[in-house]
Amino acid sequence: MPQTKKQVLPDFLIVGAMKSATTTIYEQLKSLDGIFMPALKEPNFFSDPKQFDRGMDWYQSLFLAAKESDIIGEASTHYTKLPTYGNTVDRIALHLPDIKIIYIMRDPIDRLVSQYIHEWTCKKINCSLDEAVEKHPELIQYSCYFYQIQPYIERFGMENVLPVFFERIKRDPENELERISRFIGYKGEVRWTESSTKTNISAERLRLSPLMSFIVNSKALSKIRRNLIPARIRGLVKSKYRMSERPKINEKSMQKISARINSDFKSLGELLGVRITSENYKSVVHNIGPGWDKKKKASREALFDGG
Repeated sequence: MPQTKKQVLPDFLIVGAMKSATTTIYEQLKSLDGIFMPALKEPNFFSDPKQFDRGMDWYQSLFLAAKESDIIGEASTHYTKLPTYGNTVDRIALHLPDIKIIYIMRDPIDRLVSQYIHEWTCKKINCSLDEAVEKHPELIQYSCYFYQIQPYIERFGMENVLPVFFERIKRDPENELERISRFIGYKGEVRWTESSTKTNISAERLRLSPLMSFIVNSKALSKIRRNLIPARIRGLVKSKYRMSERPKINEKSMQKISARINSDFKSLGELLGVRITSENYKSVVHNIGPGWDKKKKASREALFDGG
């Protein structure tokens, strides 16, 4: 009788939001003994058609190195990019019906600007920030957190969805890491470790071709550059490719962004038991009280039942 192939699949997913410290939390969890995260961050298996077409055998191969006792997870921010990837939740529910979901939110305007810088750097956006807001609606949509997370709550239940805030991670990283770890069932010691995930702002704003990216990021070439090319010349070269400063949103664009986000945040606030807007986001997040993420289940169910 042929031996049944062992299934190795995640127990939890970090689903976003983009530019909200998902890489940091991925690396922190990965460093804990008893938690397995694959070397490939952002498999985007359930979202991207080309990745999904690789099949479940490929996806499971990402986790084959996990020990039997490990808690397994992965992190893919494409999983909360509606409407770009509309089949994601259905695919996850089909293959991972008992999954736990971690969703990290960030000040919606800061997140939008960071995404714009990222897309500009990758040459996916080739216009000013204000033009991009008009031409690329996903910049706003990915900051509409209730819109993004609602399908997960409806499918998996609020008890299996953990809302996390970037700003609270930044202020109290160890406690937030422990909260995340306990949510996924981890019982070991939790300790925040300083890692190499700190953002290099100047590097993030460098808009490079593949060749220039290799030259700038190559460790093998960095010593040669420093020894042979004067700092003034290196600076002049970089200035040709760098966004000079973090872009700002004009008043007209800000009104449009705030109107869309605040419409979404009305429902997000009802979900979390707070009044939250794009304008008061940071103060609310910093001052939210203990147990804020444990609002009565009945109240949350009423929200989804239209009550």
